[in-house]
Amino acid sequence: MNNFFTDEQLVDLLQKGDQKAFGEIYNRYWYKLFGVAYHQTGTKEEAEELVHDVFESLWNKREQNSIRHLSSYLVVSMKNLTINYIKSQITQRKYQEYLIFHEIQQSNSTDEIVRFEDLATAVEEAMKKLPEKTCEVFKMSRFENQSVKDIARQLNLSEKGVEYHITQSLKVLKEQLKVYHTDN
Repeated sequence: MNNFFTDEQLVDLLQKGDQKAFGEIYNRYWYKLFGVAYHQTGTKEEAEELVHDVFESLWNKREQNSIRHLSSYLVVSMKNLTINYIKSQITQRKYQEYLIFHEIQQSNSTDEIVRFEDLATAVEEAMKKLPEKTCEVFKMSRFENQSVKDIARQLNLSEKGVEYHITQSLKVLKEQLKVYHTDN
């Protein structure tokens, strides 16, 4: 086919399924559409793929399209397809970031649960090393949030005695649990 056909004539021939007319349109507009796509995507491969998609759509919809200005139609099609491509890439990237974040969060959560369970076990073991009365005073103070005064009254001890048991239990626990201490 030669360059003597106008765009309108090529569109008429295209609508009738003329492959040579399609080839002429392709040769006439490929570079222009590639430039539009490349300007938007910044990559040669993606731009070529998008140009291919525009021409594939043009061929597949040749009978339904009512194209008046071929150049404008192709450029607008290219811009729309490129915008949709970029939006899909953004959506895909956000989804990948979400998955990565979720995986990291899940991993951290699992690690925290394991560390907490290890610490709880270590606390139980350390408390077994405390004298019975000291252990009881510590549990009432730290686990039940009772005041020194209330503990002294319930166990018939002086407040100084309760404070002594709490101090002793904290020293033992600190020593036994120092491997769990961080400087953070």
